[in-house]
Amino acid sequence: MEHFIEISPLEITDNFIRSIGQEWMLITAGDALQCNTMTASWGFVGQMWGRPAAMVVIRPTRHTRRFVEENERLTLSFFEERYRDALRYCGTHSGRDGDKFAASGLTVVRTDAGTPAVGEARLVLECRKMYVGELRADGFLQPELLERWYPDRDLHYCYIVEIERAFVRRAE
Repeated sequence: MEHFIEISPLEITDNFIRSIGQEWMLITAGDALQCNTMTASWGFVGQMWGRPAAMVVIRPTRHTRRFVEENERLTLSFFEERYRDALRYCGTHSGRDGDKFAASGLTVVRTDAGTPAVGEARLVLECRKMYVGELRADGFLQPELLERWYPDRDLHYCYIVEIERAFVRRAE
């Protein structure tokens, strides 16, 4: 992560409603041999259980979910607008069918802990899983949300992760 400097999670100034919902992020997980990434536009960043935390959701069919399940850590990467096409690619193609990094023009970098991240990001959050659970249909208090977003009942898995380290791109 030579092009990044570490900051405290308390120093992050992003508006995550915009960063996640409009600009999107990449969720990346894996080990020293292989990794995968996926675009996400849903999630939260804040505090949970006395720790800086994030919540991300992943549908059961997503290839990246296997990598998140098999590893203790994952990264959340945020980008400048010029990477929109790469994020679009990573959100519409499966890593089962090929190398999404090579095809999108993005590169893999690794934190000191070996967690894969995306080298072109402006902000990377290295996270450690704290909780996982599947959303339940009977938990929806507004049934129209279930019907709109889950017509096939492929409810997301919810991961609450501790933000252990934050990195911002070094001015070059």
